[in-house]
Amino acid sequence: MANVKRAERPLSPHLQIYRWHIPMLTSILTRITGNGLIVAFLLAVWWLLAAATSPEYFAIANAVVTSWFGDLVFTASLWAIWYHFLAGLRHLIYDAGRGMDIPTAEKLGLACLIGSVVLTVITLLLVM
Repeated sequence: MANVKRAERPLSPHLQIYRWHIPMLTSILTRITGNGLIVAFLLAVWWLLAAATSPEYFAIANAVVTSWFGDLVFTASLWAIWYHFLAGLRHLIYDAGRGMDIPTAEKLGLACLIGSVVLTVITLLLVM
C-alpha cells in the first residue's frame, strides 16, 4: 500500500472544552435508571421467592428489603419509574416532530428532571 500521510486531528472533543447539555444528561439518565430498575426488580423477586421458600429465608430477605439499603433502592426506583414515564412522554413529543429545537429540548429535559422529583415526593407522602 502507498504511504498515506494523515492529518493530526483530535479523536474526540476534549473534556476541557466540552459542555454538558440537559438533553445529553437526560439521555444518559434514561439508560442508567433503566438498568437501575433491574436491581429493584431483582430485589423484589428475591423477596417474593424467599416468602415462598421458608420462614427463615424470608426473615433474611425481609431484613434486607426493610433495611436502609432496601429503602434506598426502592425510593430510587420509584424516582426512576417516574423519570422513565416523563421521559417517555417527552419522546412521544419528539416522535411527533415537535420540541426538537434546543431551547424546547432543554425545557422538556428540565421538566422531566424536576417533575420526576416532585412526583416521587408526592408519591412518598401519599404512601407514608
